[in-house]
Amino acid sequence: MRLSRYYVPTLKEDPAEAEVVSHKLLMRAGMIRKLTSGIYTYLPLGLRALNKVAGILREEMNRAGAVEILMPSVQPGDLWKETGRWDFYGKELLRIKDRHDRDYCLGPTHEEVVTDLVRGEIKSYKQLPINLYQIQTKFRDEIRPRFGLMRGREFVMKDAYSFDKDEAGAEASYRAMFEAYTKAFQRLGLRFRAVQADSGAIGGDFSHEFMVLAATGEDTIAVCRDAKCGFAANLEKAKVNKPAGDCACAAACPALETVPTPGTHTVEEVCAFLKIEPKALIKTLLFDADGKAVAALVRGDRQLNEVKFKNLLKCNDLKLADEAQVRAWTGAPVGFAGPVGLKVEGVYADHELCCATDWVAGANAADAHVKHLSLGRDAKVAAFADLRVIEPTDPCPECGSPIDFTKGIEVGHVFKLGLKYSKAMQATFLDENGKEQLMIMGCYGIGVSRIVASAIEQNNDDKGPIFPPSIAPFEVSLLSLGAKEPEVLDKAAELYEELRGMGVDVLYDDRDERPGVKFNDADLMGFPMQLVLGGKGLKAGIIEAKDRRTGERKELPLDGFAAAFAAWRKDIWGSWGLL
Repeated sequence: MRLSRYYVPTLKEDPAEAEVVSHKLLMRAGMIRKLTSGIYTYLPLGLRALNKVAGILREEMNRAGAVEILMPSVQPGDLWKETGRWDFYGKELLRIKDRHDRDYCLGPTHEEVVTDLVRGEIKSYKQLPINLYQIQTKFRDEIRPRFGLMRGREFVMKDAYSFDKDEAGAEASYRAMFEAYTKAFQRLGLRFRAVQADSGAIGGDFSHEFMVLAATGEDTIAVCRDAKCGFAANLEKAKVNKPAGDCACAAACPALETVPTPGTHTVEEVCAFLKIEPKALIKTLLFDADGKAVAALVRGDRQLNEVKFKNLLKCNDLKLADEAQVRAWTGAPVGFAGPVGLKVEGVYADHELCCATDWVAGANAADAHVKHLSLGRDAKVAAFADLRVIEPTDPCPECGSPIDFTKGIEVGHVFKLGLKYSKAMQATFLDENGKEQLMIMGCYGIGVSRIVASAIEQNNDDKGPIFPPSIAPFEVSLLSLGAKEPEVLDKAAELYEELRGMGVDVLYDDRDERPGVKFNDADLMGFPMQLVLGGKGLKAGIIEAKDRRTGERKELPLDGFAAAFAAWRKDIWGSWGLL
């Protein structure tokens, strides 16, 4: 493609609304343009990158035995009502009505649609297993869409759905998809990590996220330092083991005592007033869980993991109690809640609290706390469980080695759904004995458009993005610096055709522009290889080759160019781990 005939409206300055690197560079490099909040038009370069990512995913899905389909983006509300997600999914589900006043939605995901499809066609165990996938535009009405393609309202996804007759088959399907994702991300040229994850609104009982590692990532990942262990999990999922030892003996704790703590509402204020450390105090956090009053207890220097708490309660909606609820349940203003005499339906404590006694906590009275609290003696705890966020000082929950925290961007997620959707929608088959059984499902998603943005978040410099060769819009930028020299233009055009004949994706900058403009645009577009031909090089019989990532320059001979370029190209791909 000749740049003089291509549409690449680059920008000299960062757009004012762009917050993250990928958003800035996708806009500046002329790859996307904003239509409205969270919705973007893909321009030619952006679309080429998107299609290359989709192509790799399609090849690996096909290789794993999945079958491609295409489902509608507009979905009938009746299907979502069957599973209960019509109400549960919340305002992120964009609901619409047709002229007959029937409910529809723009699909953020397609579990209901694909289950409806399969239940109408699959009747026998002989037709299982089956794995259906699509690459489709989705819509999720984010309350605050931001970061360009990283968190837009409209996005492109690859989503696959497996149906199996038994648990063994479901496990095999999950493993096949896990391996297909691993191969796909290796081919994408991105540094990534598969981590244990929570299933979220999709549901299911087992899942992994695929994270592109980047310092700008929104997610924090706990990773075991022992490579043989392999433990990695996001903070929502990362387990914290109960400390060794039995529960503390209440007999060793002095009698409960209420003490005045005027004007002390926070952990810091209470600890300063009573001259104790935060680890000697219990935080009592009050929640409304599907309309039920509940409390979570964690040590004063810990953070409650609300995902773990929600999963323990098996509730759909978990929200912090408001001021009126706090007063009704404790008889005190905010800041003085404690587990003794609390008027809630259940008190749940992090299992770390079971291993010690003599705590300080709120007294459920204004300006007062209790000392010498023993949970086993003084409070009614419904259950002790892992409820806190893992910390860098915690040991690996699987092998006990030290852990590290790193940052990542979630771009893929694989779930074991089990019977969640097949039971709700009666997706059944007849087994070998003619008995009706529910299909066991799995769900496997990858954010295609998010991968494009994540690649830039991981690979960029002050001049622009740096795409891995496998997903770059073009592999090569060919720059002609002899606008006034016909022999340079002729040779550059000859090399352009030669590269095309070799099957190389090349964008030939044949514009009548200053060299500085061409260099800047080539760096801004982020293709991994640059070839520069000028008058001096032509006379010397060479063309300059530049590795965009390292900046390393090399001279390739014009005589025997094809062989020299092929060898250099192989080195570039190899440096990305793509051979």
